[in-house]
Amino acid sequence: MRLIGVGVGPGDPELATVKAVRVLATAGRVFVPVLDERDTGRAEATVRAHAAHDRIERLVFALNERRDRARRERYWDAAGARVTQWLRETGGTAAFATIGDPNVYSTFGYLAETVRDLLPEVVVETVPGITAMQALAAASGTPLVEGGEPLTLLPLARGVDGLADALRGDGTVVVYKGGRRLPEVTDVVRAAGREAVYGEHLGLAAERIGPLSEVEGAAPYLATVIVPARRDRRGGKL
Repeated sequence: MRLIGVGVGPGDPELATVKAVRVLATAGRVFVPVLDERDTGRAEATVRAHAAHDRIERLVFALNERRDRARRERYWDAAGARVTQWLRETGGTAAFATIGDPNVYSTFGYLAETVRDLLPEVVVETVPGITAMQALAAASGTPLVEGGEPLTLLPLARGVDGLADALRGDGTVVVYKGGRRLPEVTDVVRAAGREAVYGEHLGLAAERIGPLSEVEGAAPYLATVIVPARRDRRGGKL
């Protein structure tokens, strides 16, 4: 019995790795996370380009829940129980598709922990995927890091605390989950005297990429912001 977390990238089916495509094509069941069982989530939309639709099954998670821990955990428990049931009944290999990478702010970690508790003999693996910051860096022509520069990744779903401190250094800062607080993010970046690149719906038809300073109002939850490191000459950080 095997459970494999598969990173499918930010949304463009062509950004799924060769290994991810192979696992999605051969797994007995491909589970995908959704907010509502009636809707096709971003992970499923990507999976549908690589896996037979009759092997795809939706698992409902309270993906954006921040305050009601009991509600969030009920969904983790239900999803883990369903995956465990399938594994016990078939003894096969199940994949769980997640946007980006399964080890970077992913629902897969919670699912895997739940399944391990219910089914200790299960083998858990992950297939890395391209992250949103990599996709935005590529699409905007923005090198993420050079030489000895540090890279700081901040999730801002709970607020912009910590962003000003991160921007005091000269390394690159990437903001995830800050869409609803984008005006605050913009203000902090401006106050730090930095410029930033903004991206949303990366790799999809509604993709939007440009300077953060030109974006007004709130943005999608999964919007990404890259504040590049301060660089004054070629190879200056070597």
